[in-house]
Amino acid sequence: MNKAFTTLTGKSVIFIIIIALAQSCVPAKQLKELEYKHERAVSDRDSLKEVNEDLTVANTEMGAELDLMKNRISGTRQQLAEEIDTSRHYKHQYKVYKNMYSDLANKQDVLIKSSQEEMRKLMAELQVAREDLQKREDRLYTLRDSLTKEREKLYILEAQLSERNAILAALDSSLQAKEQNILQKSKRINELERILQAKDSAVMALKNKVLDALLGFKNQGLTVTQKNGKVYVSLEEKLLFKSGQWTVDPKGQKAISKLAGVLATNKDVNIVIEGHTDDVPYLGSGPIKDNWDLSVKRATSILKILLKNGDIDPKRLTAAGRGEFMPVEDAKSPEARRKNRRTEIILTPNLDELFDILETN
Repeated sequence: MNKAFTTLTGKSVIFIIIIALAQSCVPAKQLKELEYKHERAVSDRDSLKEVNEDLTVANTEMGAELDLMKNRISGTRQQLAEEIDTSRHYKHQYKVYKNMYSDLANKQDVLIKSSQEEMRKLMAELQVAREDLQKREDRLYTLRDSLTKEREKLYILEAQLSERNAILAALDSSLQAKEQNILQKSKRINELERILQAKDSAVMALKNKVLDALLGFKNQGLTVTQKNGKVYVSLEEKLLFKSGQWTVDPKGQKAISKLAGVLATNKDVNIVIEGHTDDVPYLGSGPIKDNWDLSVKRATSILKILLKNGDIDPKRLTAAGRGEFMPVEDAKSPEARRKNRRTEIILTPNLDELFDILETN
């Protein structure tokens, strides 16, 4: 049992280290749930360990008391057997004396004068024998009563010992279940950490590929960043569109085509295209009524350019318009508005495997 607890403690330390390493990777809510379950499992384990140790001590004491009672019963049985033998002996003597008394009674008339002293002696001995026999019989009955009580105590102790053993067995089973549960949680965390590390590596590699592919546009209104496990490709309006238009310029088409080449070879990446405008109201006419419409049309235009690469599955693409409601700069200056007029292409690795593991928890 102690060895099992030592193993459990060691694994708990490993579990805590793994949680510390995974804190930068596992979502905060899931991590807190895992930490809470772990702390509750460890607390239950420690409580059960204390109860187990107390019951083990009690079980040892009960075993010692049981052995003592068995020795006392054995001695009582032996004493009872001796008393029975002694009682039989005195009963036999009583019969002998009784027969002698009968013989003396028959001869009383003839020998009364010469045997009065002898008769008194025999009567006294007979009386002593009767009294001694009665005492031994009384003692025999007392010993029988004592033996009955001791047997009742023995039955009670055996029942208590059986109950304690059942409790110990249940506790041991519970501890084994807790240990197995902790091991399973540890395996899940290891798997989560492995997947997250793989995803981080994939995101970093994807960012580098995008940077390499778009290197020629680095100082022309294009930025590539990595955050929250995603790659953000931000293209300013000047690289893609004329003011108030949604048709992509040739230079912008070239940049989007190069990006499409990278995305075509990374099929496990989902693509969200978001159009953003500044807060200046749209004054055009025709199918575009406001900044919402303009941001959606621009996102859709880029989506169609990406789809010209036949290796990109349309199911991976999502186009959305954000209008002026998600600015990167809140100032009303021309520079701030220039930064807000942008299109963001958000690249997200497929996390289905990670979500499957989280759902099993």
